[in-house]
Amino acid sequence: MTTKAERTTKYIIETVAPIFNKYGYVGTSMSHLTEATGLTKGALYGNFENKEALALAAFEYNRNLLLAKIDSVLGVEGTSLTKIGSLLSFYRQYDVFTMEMGGCPIINTGVDAQNNNTLLAAANKETIREVEGKIALVLENGINNGEMKIPVPPLQFAKQLYTILTGAAAMGTMTRDRKYLMNTVAYLDQLIDREIKK
Repeated sequence: MTTKAERTTKYIIETVAPIFNKYGYVGTSMSHLTEATGLTKGALYGNFENKEALALAAFEYNRNLLLAKIDSVLGVEGTSLTKIGSLLSFYRQYDVFTMEMGGCPIINTGVDAQNNNTLLAAANKETIREVEGKIALVLENGINNGEMKIPVPPLQFAKQLYTILTGAAAMGTMTRDRKYLMNTVAYLDQLIDREIKK
């Protein structure tokens, strides 16, 4: 059974996570946070040491939502090619998935925190590595099972694949044009079918 303090902390994190993600660490003001939560500044800092700790907790909340979804997408039944296909299908709708989060936590936090918050920047970098590792594991299994061939080590290919997908998500966000995601995923579908599938 959770205590009242634990419930309050959870409520604060869930409420402010999309705000930090949307406005960034620097752009998020205390008035944003107090208005969204209905709590005073004192109540917020009674649960968190400072704004940096709250921002990190908010990022971790969003990152965990994203990683759980990627685990689910890569955990579908079937071959490694099926799993990569599932990942591409997810990215076709990535902007829809991240909308409630205030956008992509990797892109938003990565850019915002780079020169403003070393803890957030480090957590973001670690999350990128974790996603790339999950993709690389699927690729490695696909190679070992004789389903696919790739011209570079699995982790290198995973990094390239993730870079392309994240770049498409970033372009789609900046231009508000979903075609960046749709067209990139369609291209990757063809590339995998032509170049990787055995």
